[in-house]
Amino acid sequence: MRERERESEREDSHILTSRHPHTLSHQKPTPTISHTLHTQQSTCFIATLCVCVCASVRHSTMHSCGWLMSLSLIALAGNTVAAAAYKRTERNCSLSPPYLPSTAVNTTLQLQELREQMLHQNIYAYIIPGTDAHLSEYIAPRDARMAFMTGFTGSAGTAVVTQTKATLWTDSRYWVQAERQMDCNWELKEDVSIISLAAWLISEVPSGGRIGFDPFLFSLKTQEDYVLNLDSSNRSLKSIPENLVDKVWNDKPSIGAENLTRLPDRVIQRSWQIKVEQIRNQMRDNPYQPTALLLSALDETAWLFNLRGSDIPYNPFFYSYTLLTMDKIWLFLHMNRVTEELKEYLNTSCEESLCVQLESYETVRKHLEEYVAQPGVKVWIGTEYTNYALYEIMTPQDKLMTTSYSPVLTTKAIKDDTEQRILRDAHVRDAVAVIQLLMWLEKAVPEGKETELTASEYVNMCRSKQSDSRGPSFESISASGPNAALAHYSPTNVTSRRLTPDEMYLVDSGGQYLDGTTDITRTVHWGTPTAMQKEAFTRVLMGNIEISRTIFPSGTRGVNIEMLGRRALWEVGLNYGHGTGHGVGNYFGVHEWPVGFQSNNIPFREGMFTSIEPGYYKENDFGIRIEDVAVVVPVQTKFGHNFLTFETVSLVPYDRKLIDTSLLSSEQLQWLNKYYETIRELLGPELDKQGLREEKDWMLRNTEPFLSPGSSASVCSSSLTLLALAIALLHNII
Repeated sequence: MRERERESEREDSHILTSRHPHTLSHQKPTPTISHTLHTQQSTCFIATLCVCVCASVRHSTMHSCGWLMSLSLIALAGNTVAAAAYKRTERNCSLSPPYLPSTAVNTTLQLQELREQMLHQNIYAYIIPGTDAHLSEYIAPRDARMAFMTGFTGSAGTAVVTQTKATLWTDSRYWVQAERQMDCNWELKEDVSIISLAAWLISEVPSGGRIGFDPFLFSLKTQEDYVLNLDSSNRSLKSIPENLVDKVWNDKPSIGAENLTRLPDRVIQRSWQIKVEQIRNQMRDNPYQPTALLLSALDETAWLFNLRGSDIPYNPFFYSYTLLTMDKIWLFLHMNRVTEELKEYLNTSCEESLCVQLESYETVRKHLEEYVAQPGVKVWIGTEYTNYALYEIMTPQDKLMTTSYSPVLTTKAIKDDTEQRILRDAHVRDAVAVIQLLMWLEKAVPEGKETELTASEYVNMCRSKQSDSRGPSFESISASGPNAALAHYSPTNVTSRRLTPDEMYLVDSGGQYLDGTTDITRTVHWGTPTAMQKEAFTRVLMGNIEISRTIFPSGTRGVNIEMLGRRALWEVGLNYGHGTGHGVGNYFGVHEWPVGFQSNNIPFREGMFTSIEPGYYKENDFGIRIEDVAVVVPVQTKFGHNFLTFETVSLVPYDRKLIDTSLLSSEQLQWLNKYYETIRELLGPELDKQGLREEKDWMLRNTEPFLSPGSSASVCSSSLTLLALAIALLHNII
């Protein structure tokens, strides 16, 4: 799904950064320039040889020589185009002078200035993570320090600078992108583990040397892992709260001036006062008796107070922290963005237990330090989102209580009745926009004028026309042919491919609406798919269905279900290198933790929403992903009680020509037909309401039931039988 980066398979506790569900889709770099030039030279030799042959063979006809020369020239032209295409993509630092594409960024000046700052701090190396002080998946442009230093704009990675070297560490999703964007000041490390990064630091930093880092950009776990791996090497970390990159970033973007907004009453069931008391009750019931709760993740404060902002692209969040006690509420934010109306809404003019005290965003560390200095206090933090700068001042340890996630995140994960209803409603309207895209592409692609980029723009336009639209929920992944084999590819003016009927097309997109956040992926083919493509697609669909239809006890962890999404692929030796799903919110981030199918996600409960998104990617050929959002609902079983299943709320049919029903079990086919009935039942009235007759006809055609395993996914068996009878009858009449 897109450039949205919460890494999903964090089984290894030493992963650097990134929390995206689609991780580690392994790719190989495109051929080197030397290889391309060698191929061109070989082609030229062949062409020359053809000329000699034609000249020397007396009885060669002009036609046969022309044919041979044409083949040679085609090969030559093809390789010339390939070389030209290469020059628009990746760097080659082995040439003299090095070759840099137009997308590469010159980083010489910022490296020089950063190294001067490092000398002042007496450090031998400086670590630059690709996150912000809230350990967010998506970050604002002003927090893109790694991108400023390296030129690399991928959202998963860590940069390290010494006085003589500069390295970027990222996973396989971004190797090609890094080679396109970085200049030759930087070396790419195709790894993501702190173990490897620490080993490299030990080899580059002399014994006794110190390694600087910004504690606001380190999680507790990240800091612990570095210390663990450097501990016996006589190298140490130095916490530097004032970020060194900021000191050399002269044109760093400023914070937006937009005011914060509150959600309208029609989309909320619980007021912020009710939510505060719910969280305080959990604090009272906790046996460790915390006196305060620190909220660091941006969606925690936004959820608690039913507020939204615009500081982070695609995410309606604002920079904030909250410190909640039994009788006080401190909200740390940029106060110039709080209107008088919001101050009244938050009861800022009083000092009682349900009155919010507004404090400057920059004072949170000082305020927290003063609070923990008091006797008898204990602060509850969620370690997944609390940065090390705030953690390190909460000493001694008896002043601290930790869980992986705060009670706000675990409470927010279970939607109340209103949140469930409106999130379902948002997916109905979103399905209209996606169907408009797919219907338009069916008509437009054969004309040969549309590209990955125009398709991405079109679906955004369709969503913008739906009620309560607030823009896309992430940068769309619109990918055709080999680009779709890159799980997180997004088109640009340079990379966008023309869409053709001969290639598979994958579109992973989503919308923000006032009542919900959506995320859906469909893969289609407008021509004739290969047998391999059809089987791979069907097996991905089987994985989606198997998870969707499974029944499990309440409290089951997603990691114990996840393999159902892979089993059909595993049976034929296929797999995918990313996670299988993530939580989804109500006008929040498109990846809402801690719900999902990973080992560090919380158990499934009724009312949770998650994506289900298996896939398959054939390198340099095509990519497949089928992603739906589903809600966890109770299910009646013959004997047991308190069992759950998933109910799909995404309402867009799958590409019929890519489904081989002979591979589906009767249970899978039954589920598919029932899903299509649901699409007709829920989406039909909405299409009627919007007066979209053509879109409704398209939906009805593409949700016709599949009658039996082995029947055609394009034309049902009964239709074929009727056609055969009609032909026979006509023949007899004639």
